[in-house]
Amino acid sequence: MEKLQVPNHLGVILDGNRRWARLHGMQPWEGHKYGAQNLEKFLNWCLELGIPQVSVYVLSTENLNRPKKELKELFRIFYEYFERWEKKKEKESFLEKYQVKVRFVGDLERLPPKLVKLMGKIMGKTAKYQKRILNIMIAYGSKFELTQAIKKIAEKAVKLGKIEITEKDIEANLLVPTPLDLVIRTGGFSRLSNFMLLQASYAEIFTTKVLWPDFSKKDLIKAIKWYNSVQRNFGR
Repeated sequence: MEKLQVPNHLGVILDGNRRWARLHGMQPWEGHKYGAQNLEKFLNWCLELGIPQVSVYVLSTENLNRPKKELKELFRIFYEYFERWEKKKEKESFLEKYQVKVRFVGDLERLPPKLVKLMGKIMGKTAKYQKRILNIMIAYGSKFELTQAIKKIAEKAVKLGKIEITEKDIEANLLVPTPLDLVIRTGGFSRLSNFMLLQASYAEIFTTKVLWPDFSKKDLIKAIKWYNSVQRNFGR
């Protein structure tokens, strides 16, 4: 395979789990289960390729309005997979192998306390790593993120007694301050769906009709090859 320039920060919108389940005569949460299995494979592919930072959109703030049964099953799947990450011995874990710092980003107060506690353990366990960063965007939405950033800036402004807000102030107070280079969206739609709107300001966006559970390493390579073919102008 030819040498590819990988993005410094890759964002992924995992779309199509429920449609995949319907196509296979399954319940929606069964699609999420297969999607979770594919996510583990995907993360390993990204690490093998040497991508420094990956942000994966696994649950939006809007998704929290889905039927209670589906959410219950979804939280169970999250817990099952994250518990596996937390309990794996160092020599067996891809997080330790590639020295990955894991961050769970979003309105975590809206998630089950048991799940949040587990996520806290994983963040604590991987906090020492700086080589790679994995942002799990869960109960996340850009509107929530921007609201939180503005609140922090306002609190500082009150303490200082002056209101002076710059682009750098906003960027520094985002939950994920690094701009995205490439966003991959599976499932055929071309919208960002409230995903890292500020960070994606000048990101290249690659869409594919492939539903997330079927997304392969070949599809990832195709997206990165496309990214390499694009002339990035950043509005200039």
